[in-house]
Amino acid sequence: MEGIQNISRRNFVKVFGLASGGLIIGCQFSSEKEIVRIDDGTTFAPNLFIQLKKDGKLILICSRSEMGQGIRTSLGSAIADEMDADWKYVEIQQATGDKKFGNQNTDGSRSVRTILAPMRKMGAIAKQMLIAAAAKKWEISASECKTEMHYVINKNNNKKLFFGDLVEDAMKIEVPKDVTLKNKKDFNYIGKKLKSIDIKDFTHGGATFGIDARLPNMKFATIARCPSTFGSVKSFDKTKAMAVAGVEDVFEVERVKRPFGMLGGVAVIANNTWSAIQGRNNLEIEWDKGKNGAYDSKRYAQRLTNRIHTRAKVVPPTKGSVNKAFSNASQIVEATYQLPHLVHAPMEVPNALAWVHDGKCEVWAPVQSPQSARTEAAAYLGINEENVTINVTFLGGGFGRKSKPDFVVEAVALSKRMNAPVQVVWTREDDIQHSYYHTTNVQYLKASLDKNGLVTGWLHRTAFPTINSTFMPSANYAAGWEIGQGMNNNPFEIENVRYENAKAEPHVRIGWLRSVCAIFHSFGINSFIDELAAKAEKDPLQFKLDLIGKDRIRKEKSPHPLNTKRLKNVMKIAAKKANWGRELPKGHGLGIAFYYSFYSYVATVVEVSVINNKVKLHNVWTALDCGMYLNKDNVINQLEGSAVFGMSIALHGKITAKDGAIEQSNFHDYILTRMHEVPPIDITIVDNDEAPTGVGEPGVPPVAPAIVNAIYNATGKRYRTLPLSEHGIV
Repeated sequence: MEGIQNISRRNFVKVFGLASGGLIIGCQFSSEKEIVRIDDGTTFAPNLFIQLKKDGKLILICSRSEMGQGIRTSLGSAIADEMDADWKYVEIQQATGDKKFGNQNTDGSRSVRTILAPMRKMGAIAKQMLIAAAAKKWEISASECKTEMHYVINKNNNKKLFFGDLVEDAMKIEVPKDVTLKNKKDFNYIGKKLKSIDIKDFTHGGATFGIDARLPNMKFATIARCPSTFGSVKSFDKTKAMAVAGVEDVFEVERVKRPFGMLGGVAVIANNTWSAIQGRNNLEIEWDKGKNGAYDSKRYAQRLTNRIHTRAKVVPPTKGSVNKAFSNASQIVEATYQLPHLVHAPMEVPNALAWVHDGKCEVWAPVQSPQSARTEAAAYLGINEENVTINVTFLGGGFGRKSKPDFVVEAVALSKRMNAPVQVVWTREDDIQHSYYHTTNVQYLKASLDKNGLVTGWLHRTAFPTINSTFMPSANYAAGWEIGQGMNNNPFEIENVRYENAKAEPHVRIGWLRSVCAIFHSFGINSFIDELAAKAEKDPLQFKLDLIGKDRIRKEKSPHPLNTKRLKNVMKIAAKKANWGRELPKGHGLGIAFYYSFYSYVATVVEVSVINNKVKLHNVWTALDCGMYLNKDNVINQLEGSAVFGMSIALHGKITAKDGAIEQSNFHDYILTRMHEVPPIDITIVDNDEAPTGVGEPGVPPVAPAIVNAIYNATGKRYRTLPLSEHGIV
């Protein structure tokens, strides 16, 4: 650790707005250095900090958003473990959106991966300072002291000093330049099962979600938006809307042409949500559907399919000559895979409460990226970000949707117009029909097999509207990072390889959804490998292991380069748990799929039956290698949720458009996996000392291909398009 300096307690408390009366430790970290300050200085902007108060309470500011993944508990457990703190004294406070906390964007499966080490060091520094304070009191060396459950203990006579009683003395101790982190065997909380710090609030109604936020004299709003993306209002009649009891005003709002700007439309302001919704239902609006008004997703998918059946833009890296490999092949295998748009559909719809007054703006909202929300609010109002406060509530699910704060901009705009606090609430129909959609995708794969059934050539083409189009409307080819989510960096040892990307124009807002491009690339790759194994007349598991090849660590510019040994290991674990190769009842099949995404390794085996042309899932086995993990319960929960999420994609998930409008509207036609469809889910977490990697997203990509591979092994029939409900087997 380097660059340690001090700051006055007064300035520190002023910066963070905390009550005084405790030992406060801040932590600023980047790829280059970490800074911890406590006593002297002028100003700084840390990412995480703790405050140890005289009553022993340990306060942690959580910089990431809590949406059910347990990040508040995980953050607290890392610091508490290194401090040897008693968990009963831990309290979590949520950070507002502010760049002083570093990157607060809670997506990409990166929270623990990027900030575990600084959190642990922060706790270790606090512990070392408490030990130094106790040693000074006892007039002994620090080496003669140890810590245990919120106490410093004198090894010589077993006398104890409570952490809270050491606060004043610890404040006089210089911040140590070097600290020693615990050995894994000494962990009290890290890697163990730890009850959520918020469980009481969650189960007793005490948790405040965005939709629960209230202010005196607030108003409620809904917005009628054009059915086609970026369409606009031609004219509207508000007479019937204004006749609804509780409706106070109706007016047009213009689109804000920024990536996360509001779509615009006609706003209805009322003194309660129900009146606002009913008023909107009574509006008479004539829309100009604009350039996307003719969008037909079925015809569009066919256009993409036609494009990928001809040569497309070559994407590096290439290797050898696929044409030569195809010419010399004993067998050629080719297949086309299609997946539709998807939508996030979190249980809590987008919503935000904003209060714009006196040159300032305060927002209460369930956002995954509070700094983006702050930036967009400030940009709309034309004020400095320092005058915008984003209060992050609990999120009732996110999946990437709540990283895009267009709904915050709506609330800010309406509050400014009404000169009052305004809460914008989306309905489920709004959420499904006006989202940032997971992109639709078509893939074409072609491979050559030699006489021994070995793959000698591999051609992979993909076409999908890019997320970059949200930021650069003219973008119509995939971004490098999208291609890099498993397509052109697959783990196989093949002599001749070529990757291609076909043009794809966007007609809806495209955004990231849990697991992003790994969803469709995994589906295409894992399904195709199974087809190759069948042509080669080989066991799918062994074929996959052989295709990955020898154990190796790939040379690449990455903090977590691909390790094929770890990838093969999770496949073997999942297969063993499923008793791969066992004799199955008639109509049953096992399917396996794997993926390396968000720097983690996952394999899933699914058992299905197909009886009377209806598929039923019987078991799911998933093995995950994510390196060091914080909370075992949270990891298991995330993997179980990933399995269910993947089932929804495979069985039901689809967003379609006709005449520019999204055809689905609620859970009756955008169907999620129901409880009766969910089989037993077995999770195995690989225990090792590797650096922590992603958990929330890596479990999704293998699920859908494992299901279709299992169906093939049960019936001999391939399904190359999703969802399976479109084929009449669900």
